[in-house]
Amino acid sequence: MSHGRHWCGLNDGTAIVASGGTTISSGGGFVDRYAAALYAHAGDQNALDAVVAEMEALGRLIDQSADFRRLIESPLIDVNQARTAAFAVLDAHGFGKQLRDFVGVVATNRRLRALKGIVNAFAALVAEKRGVVTAYVASAAPISDLQRQQLNARLIEAGYGNVKILEEVEPDLLGGLVVRIGARLYDTSLKSRLQRLQYAMKGAA
Repeated sequence: MSHGRHWCGLNDGTAIVASGGTTISSGGGFVDRYAAALYAHAGDQNALDAVVAEMEALGRLIDQSADFRRLIESPLIDVNQARTAAFAVLDAHGFGKQLRDFVGVVATNRRLRALKGIVNAFAALVAEKRGVVTAYVASAAPISDLQRQQLNARLIEAGYGNVKILEEVEPDLLGGLVVRIGARLYDTSLKSRLQRLQYAMKGAA
């Protein structure tokens, strides 16, 4: 397999070895380990900027394509079929070999369902390296460009001048947004509002 030489050890074990012999500790969740391995590999290949751009594009693809989300989230598809189908989608959207090989490893290790989490972990790592604050935004449906601009403006007003927004679609939120920046959580989701209403009604009973 073409990606085996570069990604040997990326199997959720105690350590990860990227190309050039770079070893990354397995501390943290597995999505962080995959993100760290990709970051190190891209750096070894002097392709970090290109990989960062492609990971951002991959995140947008996952958010915008319901068919692709169904593919990566399905627990019923055979590993080989899922990898082949994922390759076909990536090729159709013009992704390069490094990103393609990485997704192939993720698929082989049965981690496709966590692909968006890995994308977000990678973006957070890049932001940390560049001194940018990361805001995790969860919404019931993909947010629009206008909503994104409004959110960014609100964050600037709140004192977050250099912010990287990472988006996650969580249909069970029903509506509204959940924004997390470090230890701070801003929850305006409809799900949370309904829960608060339910608790209030119980207290009044």
